Amino acid sequence: MATHLLTGAGSGIGAALADMLHARGDSLLLVGRSPERAGELAERWQGAETLVADLSDPGAIAGLDLPASLDSVVHAAGAVSLGGVGDLSVKEWRTQLDVNLLAPAELTRLALPALRAARGTVVFVNSGAGLRANPDWAAYAASKHGLRALADALRAEERANGVRVTSVYPGRTATPMQERVHQQEGKEYDAGEWIRAETVADAILHALDLPRDATIPDVTVSPGP
Repeated sequence: MATHLLTGAGSGIGAALADMLHARGDSLLLVGRSPERAGELAERWQGAETLVADLSDPGAIAGLDLPASLDSVVHAAGAVSLGGVGDLSVKEWRTQLDVNLLAPAELTRLALPALRAARGTVVFVNSGAGLRANPDWAAYAASKHGLRALADALRAEERANGVRVTSVYPGRTATPMQERVHQQEGKEYDAGEWIRAETVADAILHALDLPRDATIPDVTVSPGP
């Protein structure tokens, strides 16, 4: 039975992946931003273990107690705040860089001994914004471009240790975060227009289950025609 450490399991892609892994009997270690949130996660996925860490404070992650072996670490948590470079505050920049880049870097660092022990897989749920930057997306895109660099460097560093690294670049996906983005853009939100969270989770699951003779460095999931 495989053991997976997930961030962002409270909603969206992370929740869809947690459903899939839990349904097949895998062990889950879920990160919640507060004791209350961790309790909600434990109640939803019976038998799952939880850790409390506010990813907007990457320094606090250092105190987490991780298991000796992990088959995967999936970084699905994220934060987004749109605005032009001339308008974004330092706080808005800092929150997105902390949650989207620095927290994954620190959590991965702490998990590496356990990942090496299991020859596990790290999955970074990135974004189309990690491949290109559009107006009003500077801070979010910068954090996701950085996440891409983190994944590429980690992949090269850990290849000899048997640790696989996959970046997933979803297009717009029907999640609560996407609904908030639409609100910031002043647009009507219709979940049916976008990729289902379960579709992206299925791509992640494929990367996790890939036989050991191959790896998937990058996968882009785009809305259908």
